[in-house]
Amino acid sequence: MNKWKKVEYGKIPSDWDYVPIDQIKAEEKYSVSMGPFGSNIKAENFIESGVPVIRGKNFNHYKYIGGEYVYLSEAKANELIGSNCKKDDLVFTHRGTIGQVGIIPSDIYPRYVISQSGMKLTVNKNVISPDFLFYFFISKYGQYQILKYESQVGVPSISNPLTSLKEIEIPLPSLPEQKAIAAVISSLDDKIDLLHRQNETLEALGQTLFREWFVEKKKDEWEEKPLGEVVNIGIGRTPPRKEFHWFSTNTNDYIWVSIRDLADIVGYVHHSAEYITEEAVEKFNIPIIPKNTVLLSFKMTVGRVAITASKMLSNEAIAHFIFKPQTPFCKEYLYYFLKTFRYELLGTTSTIVTSINSRMIKALKIPIPDDDLMKNFCEIVEINLVKIKQNQLQIQTLIKLRDTLLPKLISGEVRVNY
Repeated sequence: MNKWKKVEYGKIPSDWDYVPIDQIKAEEKYSVSMGPFGSNIKAENFIESGVPVIRGKNFNHYKYIGGEYVYLSEAKANELIGSNCKKDDLVFTHRGTIGQVGIIPSDIYPRYVISQSGMKLTVNKNVISPDFLFYFFISKYGQYQILKYESQVGVPSISNPLTSLKEIEIPLPSLPEQKAIAAVISSLDDKIDLLHRQNETLEALGQTLFREWFVEKKKDEWEEKPLGEVVNIGIGRTPPRKEFHWFSTNTNDYIWVSIRDLADIVGYVHHSAEYITEEAVEKFNIPIIPKNTVLLSFKMTVGRVAITASKMLSNEAIAHFIFKPQTPFCKEYLYYFLKTFRYELLGTTSTIVTSINSRMIKALKIPIPDDDLMKNFCEIVEINLVKIKQNQLQIQTLIKLRDTLLPKLISGEVRVNY
C-alpha cells in the first residue's frame, strides 16, 4: 500500500475544472521529457562553463532552480535536446529524493539540461501559469499527486514517470485567476526572501567585524584560554531509536535539535523536525539546554552554529555551552568565534574533518580581548542578532500564512479578485 496518505480537496468552484497535465502541456516536441540515460552524461563531459546541468542539489532552493552547477558544451547539450529546459519550464525529480519541484529562472542561463534523475514540463502559457502550477505541485494535494506513484522497491522512484506526470489532474481556474492566485503567494514569498537576505547581510557584518577586530588585529598580549576552562560544555542525548514512542511531531513536546535542523541557520534556532516527550527527558536524563545558549555540531557535519531561541534539547552530535559566572565574554562573541573557526585545522590530513570530540572542543583556544573592546563588540552584534531573531519570527509567521492560504487558494476555497 502506498505510504502517502490520500489528500482530497473536495468540491472545486463551478467555474473551475479538473484537467490532466497532458491537456495543458505545450504542443512542441519534448514538452514532457526525462533526463538522458546515465551513459549519455559522463564525468568527462563536464566542463568549467557552458550549459548547466540540473542535478538533485539544484532543487535545494525555494521555487527557482539554483546553486552550483556542472556544465556541458553547447554541442553536447544539442545531442541531448530532448532533455533541454528553458525559462518557465517546471522540473521534477523522479528518482532519489522525489517530490522536488522547481522552475527554470529567466535571468541566468538561456537553457539547461536536466539530469538522468529528473524530468521537465513545458506548459502552454495561454492555458496555465507556470507559477500557479508550481504552487499546485508544492501544495499537499500536488505532492500527493506526485508521490502516489512512488515505487516501493529499491531506490525511491516514480513508476512510469512521464505517463504518471501526464495523468495528474489539477484544479484549473481561468488564466487571470491563476495569475492572481500566484501573485498573492509570490508576494508572501518575496517578503520572506527579503527578510532572509536581510539576515544574511546582518550575519555577514557580524562575521566581518569579528574577523577584523579579533583575528586580523589580534594583539599578542591577549590571553588565550581553553574553551573548557571558561564555559561548561554539555552534549545532547538520543533516546533509543527503536522505541518510537519517545519521539514526537507535537510542537508542545521538547524541541530536539539535530544537525539537519542547523542547516542554513543564521543566528537562532527556533524549531526542529522531531520532538521528544517529557517522559523521555526524565527517563534518559536528557540535558535541557537553556534559552540563549550557543550550539555547535561536531560530528558528521562539523561547524554548524546557532543560538537557542528557547529551552530545548539536542542529540549527541551537538555540543552546548553553558556560561560560568566568570566567563569573560558574551554569547555573541562565542557564536562568532565558533562560526568563523577553521575546523579543518583540527584534522591531521588534508581531508575534510567530519568529526571531532568533546576533548578537542574543550581544548580549543579562545582569545580573551580587553574588556572595552569586548563590550563594544557585544553591544554592536547583539543589536544585529536581535534583529535577525525578529526577522526569523516574522518569517515563520509569513510561512504559516502562506502554507495556510496555499491549499485554500489552489482549491478555490478562498477566491481572489482579478
